[in-house]
Amino acid sequence: MERVGEAMKRVINAPALAARYEELRNEVLANEKVQQFIEEHADEIDKQVVEKSLNKLYEFTAASHQCDKCPNLDGCINVMKGYEPKLTFNQGLIDVTYIRCPRKELDDEKRAVNKMLNSLYMPKDVMAAKLLDVDTYHDDSRLDIVEKASEFIAEYEKTGKPPEKGLYIHGEFGTGKSFILGALANELASRQIRTVVVYLPEFLREIKQSIQDNSLNEKIEFVKKAAVLMIDDIGAESMTAWARDEVLGTILQYRMADQLPTFFTSNFTLKELEHHLTYSQRGEKEPIKAARIMERIKIMSDSVLLSGSNRRNPGKD
Repeated sequence: MERVGEAMKRVINAPALAARYEELRNEVLANEKVQQFIEEHADEIDKQVVEKSLNKLYEFTAASHQCDKCPNLDGCINVMKGYEPKLTFNQGLIDVTYIRCPRKELDDEKRAVNKMLNSLYMPKDVMAAKLLDVDTYHDDSRLDIVEKASEFIAEYEKTGKPPEKGLYIHGEFGTGKSFILGALANELASRQIRTVVVYLPEFLREIKQSIQDNSLNEKIEFVKKAAVLMIDDIGAESMTAWARDEVLGTILQYRMADQLPTFFTSNFTLKELEHHLTYSQRGEKEPIKAARIMERIKIMSDSVLLSGSNRRNPGKD
């Protein structure tokens, strides 16, 4: 019986296979990156090292680099999905190590942002916003708000601590207040700053239901302890005295005491919001309790006007 070793030699030495092997070898050695690597390690790599490392060199050249051969991350053709090979010299032979590809890096960044960003009842398009997407050319108020948001981020990065004050962004319907809030939230999350964005009217409705399933305190704790909290559309809700004092008041009191920055958007000016909070859902007039909420908001944020036309329904007020 013919020995296995002899049989392998015979197969490899078959004219057709030998020709194919030589063709692949030439293709591998003609690769620009392979040539560059061999030149960079000319003192260590000779012909014998190259021959012994051909399988690794082929693995390198057959792979996708900078995602050039892959339709998407899920369709990655490489041995390790989301990773591309890099040539190294290891123990006298050429080897490959795997590093994240551009799509994998982007996917990981998005996942990291998602971990740092919690949005409650906010539209997906708002939570996908970026500060660079905010139109600052046609409205000076947008530019002013983006500049203030950028200053907030810069101070946070410089000191490692959040500035004590956020913004109270007010303006007419559809001017883009929520969009700017979402854009700022994304910028903070991309810098590993945990941010919670809450659409207040829906949150308060959810809170009422939470009394029945005993998750009320858990939800309030989650919101009030966020490193940065953004409350969207305050004043749009039908506020009960309980929601104003026991929910909103509790959250704001905690954040004011701990000097945690809070951002707000509203269709109301501060004066208009105070009037709104003065009257409960039952029509009860409680100016002192409304003033208490407003005092906290004023301490925690700077009021800025977002002017401009209604971008949801152009031509309408």
